[in-house]
Amino acid sequence: MMELLTDPTLIRKWSGGEAILENKVGGRFEMFDGWVIGKVLKASENELAYTWKTSDWPEDTAPTEVHYLLKEDEAGTKVILHHAGFMDEEEMKSHKSGWTDFFFDPMEDFILIIDKS
Repeated sequence: MMELLTDPTLIRKWSGGEAILENKVGGRFEMFDGWVIGKVLKASENELAYTWKTSDWPEDTAPTEVHYLLKEDEAGTKVILHHAGFMDEEEMKSHKSGWTDFFFDPMEDFILIIDKS
């Protein structure tokens, strides 16, 4: 599962956009054709964290932080996401729906396609 979050080739396949992820602390992160950029804060077997700043935020806006924790359970792998540090509640709500619509739903569809192969 972690490869779907860290392998740029796989990220491109499920997201439909260009992606860069240097899977090491301090590494570069970009997704959705450069719409979001950041730096890797943590990279381990079951955890990943990076800063997140979109190209449509004002230049002086501080980046947010995205943290993933992967936990195995009987149904497979559970992904615990924590995204914090938003400039306001409106941006937080926008990203909440965006995680489902543009991240986890396309990733799930990609997994289903692989499972059927």
